[in-house]
Amino acid sequence: MIFLPFRVFTRFSIVLFLVLVGACREEPTEPVASLIQSPTTIFPPVGLIPLPESVQAGSGSFVLKGNAIISVESATEENKWIASYLAEKLNDLTGYSVTTATAEKGGIILTMSGADAALGNEGYSLSVTDSQMKLTAYNPEGLFRGVQTIRQLLAFTLDSISRDTVWGFTSLSIQDRPRYEWRGAMLDVARHFFGVSDVKRFIDLMAYYKLNTFHIHLTDDQGWRIEIKSWNKLTTIGGNTSVGGGAGGFFTQNDYAEIVRYAQQRYITIIPEIDMPGHMNAALASYAELNCSGTAPPMFTGIEVGFSSLCINKPITYTFVDDVVRELSGITPGKYIHIGGDEAHSTPAADYVRFIDSVQAIVKKYNKRVIGWEEIAQGNISSPSLIQHWNSTIAQQGVAKGAKVIMSPATKAYLDMKYDKSTTLGQDWAALIDVWDPSTTISGVNDTHILGLEAPLWTETILTTNDIDYMTFPRLIGYAEIGWSSQGGREWDEYKYRLGAQGARLARLGINFYRSDEVPWE
Repeated sequence: MIFLPFRVFTRFSIVLFLVLVGACREEPTEPVASLIQSPTTIFPPVGLIPLPESVQAGSGSFVLKGNAIISVESATEENKWIASYLAEKLNDLTGYSVTTATAEKGGIILTMSGADAALGNEGYSLSVTDSQMKLTAYNPEGLFRGVQTIRQLLAFTLDSISRDTVWGFTSLSIQDRPRYEWRGAMLDVARHFFGVSDVKRFIDLMAYYKLNTFHIHLTDDQGWRIEIKSWNKLTTIGGNTSVGGGAGGFFTQNDYAEIVRYAQQRYITIIPEIDMPGHMNAALASYAELNCSGTAPPMFTGIEVGFSSLCINKPITYTFVDDVVRELSGITPGKYIHIGGDEAHSTPAADYVRFIDSVQAIVKKYNKRVIGWEEIAQGNISSPSLIQHWNSTIAQQGVAKGAKVIMSPATKAYLDMKYDKSTTLGQDWAALIDVWDPSTTISGVNDTHILGLEAPLWTETILTTNDIDYMTFPRLIGYAEIGWSSQGGREWDEYKYRLGAQGARLARLGINFYRSDEVPWE
């Protein structure tokens, strides 16, 4: 077995594929679907995203049988669920009847036995030979990440599938683990509301590309989207509209708990955000006493920012914040509560710092840690806090106070930015952003201070799941690669072919994605 650099191995595997189907070509730019003969044998090249840490090429191939068995060693309920999840995904794609077992040795093995502790929580190794496919991880989370690799290796093209199709995997060996601990995406459900099924779908798509953190923006001027039982008018009044005056909506606490459970099964942590002290008009419209004037403003359906603020000097403000954090902490198993803190233009600077310090103490009281947009670094934040960089150098103040940073630069990471001037959805105040070039280093804070990356999707112009898809993909895929894969060895001229190979997979998943002219799509 020989080691090949990934971009060389990609070309090697494509050529191997074409030999197997009897139609060898020299260049990988030709859409592979057009080269398939009948009866069809599908042995996909390695078009993986994120880029694995290392790949070794083998010889031969593993053929997936219609009655294949996935054997689960270390057969906890958690690991058995992961095996069942893999069987479901394989069957959905192939029409086969792959099953799972805990005693019988099948052709596909999921195990934690003998795993190297250096793989960490999310790393895995995958070995594919003529006779067997074996996925090994030190933790169940690593098994789940490896399952996504198996899915991508199989889900290659659908253009020529027939009952004569034989599904298979090129022999190889992969060792893989992530670069960053935090690899996330954010969905704004406050400007326009998206329900439980929409959020679950978004989580599934995140999981496919090994993302592990889902930040959900639950409140803003236009809508309050999470039930707070001690302040019920937040949703009965504050949740009843959206940008443009359309329908509103909100999650009951049971809805939210369902989303949390669904994400946990896919090893994705939920980060709920209650944006304060600004971006609070929905709450101010619901409760007059939260306003310094004692008068509730009307609900807001525009897209301007920076005009609203909680009344910093009223004790009831902190009773309100305490109740919200208490209820939300009780249904959020993750370590963090996101307190927003951005664009508080109507809050005097001294009041802002005092507010952030008070809210940090409230969050700590309920055994959670604060995360906020970079502006909170102006407060006396403690070292366990996280700063989310988006638009300035304020995050450097947080680093000086011992905080770690999540990188979400608006000019690179904001998924609501238009692709070009002709894009009908989205905005353009930060940048026009086509596809990601994952060889580009994200500027800002020193890499030793970065906990990870996150790509936010703000929804002022986003009305449907098709809109979500279009603005999110393929850009989120590049961000997933930046978060998982090491910086060394990545090149745009190599990455764009792997991204192009995702086209058929995205179509199979029913994603309405943007077909950038920069990418040779399949």
